[in-house]
Amino acid sequence: MRQSVGILREVMAIRPLRLYLETTVFNYYFDVNREGHEDVVRLFEAIGAGRYEGYASTYVTDELEQAPEPKRSEMLALVEKYSITILDSTPSSEHLAELYITEGVIPSSHFFDSAHIAMAAAYGLDLVIPYNFKHIARDKTRHLTAVINREEGYDAIIICTAEEVLNHD
Repeated sequence: MRQSVGILREVMAIRPLRLYLETTVFNYYFDVNREGHEDVVRLFEAIGAGRYEGYASTYVTDELEQAPEPKRSEMLALVEKYSITILDSTPSSEHLAELYITEGVIPSSHFFDSAHIAMAAAYGLDLVIPYNFKHIARDKTRHLTAVINREEGYDAIIICTAEEVLNHD
């Protein structure tokens, strides 16, 4: 992790960090009873202020579309409000997502979880911000996706919470 911090400092001296916002982050924005809610709101505000660049994917918007109203519209409105760039899947991201599954990093029944990390790697983003602690924000996923990414010619993706990003500054 210490090496990651050094790399992040170097990147931040050149440009804002590029953050991939996984679906659960949008949920936490509105879930005032969840630990992490305030950090998520602060992170979105920091993205809106230009301290970070925010990205999500069509996988995220597809998942958000499944939410009941009015929460669906509220979460989708965050994309425009904070100028979140929506990325489309690519053959490279789909390949990486499949590798994470075939290598046992993420269960096959949770393809979107795999796809979120793969999208960030394929697009060369710096961090994935999830609040999915079952499949994404866990040590196994952090370590094994880093190994697979390096083997496939991609940088390791740092997976951390909004709190960790904000406290890093």
